[in-house]
Amino acid sequence: MLKRIEDICLSVLGLALSAPFCLLIHVAIKLDSPGPVLFRQTRAGRNGRPFTLYKFRSMGLVGEAVAPLPLVIADFHCYVYSPAVPGRDPRVTRVGGFLRATSLDELPQLYNVLKGDMSLIGPRPELPEIVAQYPPAYHRRHQVRPGITGIAQINGRSDLTYHQIMLYDLDYVQRHSWWRDLAILARTIGVVLTGRGAR
Repeated sequence: MLKRIEDICLSVLGLALSAPFCLLIHVAIKLDSPGPVLFRQTRAGRNGRPFTLYKFRSMGLVGEAVAPLPLVIADFHCYVYSPAVPGRDPRVTRVGGFLRATSLDELPQLYNVLKGDMSLIGPRPELPEIVAQYPPAYHRRHQVRPGITGIAQINGRSDLTYHQIMLYDLDYVQRHSWWRDLAILARTIGVVLTGRGAR
């Protein structure tokens, strides 16, 4: 209950404070490329229930249309979130590249937190196609609400293998607390400012 109250209060505060920035991002996306401002995608939430996740759109419409479905993961130990080709992903728009580098594309997820789909702190919500490939132990990460940020995000983000991410997530599920959430939130600010591990 305390965690939920914290989520509601901080998400309301975050939405209010970020409103001017969201307006500027809205205009920038519209000027940069045609298409909707928000990107919507189904993700697996608490207890595996699907929900609609919101982000600011960072790809062109063609890029989103041809984005490949997740491949079958044969080895979670070595799977790393990385672009299909080295360098900048050509599907990402100019504004989208900036939003991803600064994590500003995640701001609409404060609305997901307010709705109760997500928490500020927790394992990142995953695509159902990926969740369907999980070994049994990985499903324990769905015992808590997914988060905007978490332990994996302050310890490498996209530079981690999938197995490393899972170890961090499962550790959080086992030992999460209000004080630990505050520590993760504080460290997230430094990670966002440096752009470490962002893609």
